[in-house]
Amino acid sequence: VRLSDGPHRCAGRVEVFYENQWGTVCDDHWDLKDAGVVCRQLGCGVALSATRAGHFRAGSGRIWLDDVNCTGTEVALSYCRTKGWGKNNCHHGEDAGVVCSDSSRYPRSIHIGPTELRLVNGPNPCSGRVEVMHDNQWGTVCDDDWSFPNARVVCRQLGCGMAVSAYGTAHFGQGSGRIWLDNVQCRGTEAALSECLASPWGANNCDHTEDASVVCTG
Repeated sequence: VRLSDGPHRCAGRVEVFYENQWGTVCDDHWDLKDAGVVCRQLGCGVALSATRAGHFRAGSGRIWLDDVNCTGTEVALSYCRTKGWGKNNCHHGEDAGVVCSDSSRYPRSIHIGPTELRLVNGPNPCSGRVEVMHDNQWGTVCDDDWSFPNARVVCRQLGCGMAVSAYGTAHFGQGSGRIWLDNVQCRGTEAALSECLASPWGANNCDHTEDASVVCTG
């Protein structure tokens, strides 16, 4: 999930990724509970408002979700009830959006936004070597202290369901460039990797044979 055309990364039109393309969400039944799930999934704090009627401009392409009905406790939008992928009676003038409180106002040990995390070299987008963006450069994560709770957080942040495995020793091949993070320690309940403890950016005693990876349910 991502937010587009907003004033900062934690506000904008809600877009979801399905079948290798981004699409929007229709505002039928869109409310603060739904917005709250999006904000939590993106590590953006709490929902301040659930916008409707293309408030953050009309999107384009597919309208992937309609009649979204979250209880408010889900870890990701994909766990909420909907009409089903691509089933809607909407147009882009009904695109839903959110405004979140923005996680940047809360102290973090590391700062990894929702668009700055990816899985590489795996069999699908929800499995692979964990890479994070820092200083406009992608880098890997060392497997020191890498654990299943860490994998759970990565899978949750990427909207990839539940964690199946947390691998070390470059299970999905060795990365290149910087090793950005080491000694990452999550409880497993965090909404984003940015809420976990870690060594300072670039501080590690590792090489790429220790690159961390995850497998999620997808």
